[in-house]
Amino acid sequence: MKILIINQRMFDALFLDKLAVLEEFDWKSEVDKDILIEICRMRMPFGKYQGVIISDLPEAYLLWFKAKGFPKGRIGQLLENALEIKTNGMDILLKELKKRLASNQNR
Repeated sequence: MKILIINQRMFDALFLDKLAVLEEFDWKSEVDKDILIEICRMRMPFGKYQGVIISDLPEAYLLWFKAKGFPKGRIGQLLENALEIKTNGMDILLKELKKRLASNQNR
């Protein structure tokens, strides 16, 4: 299972309000960009929060999945990565990406 790794440089860029630094990243080697995009676009296909975008799921719900066991397959990867991002206080990464995805759709 692929887990998203956020390195110190990305952490510093986000928390020092230097989001422009994100443009410099080699997404292929730094993070799996597709995972981030899917977390911001894919809706929960089942359960209590069916229809909610994965990045918008409450942390408590993701922690419940962790305790019970994440589903197999891509959805499990996305939920696990979403939890990792949220528990490390990196929600700003997802919020910024959602804004950029929305602005690209409106062009």
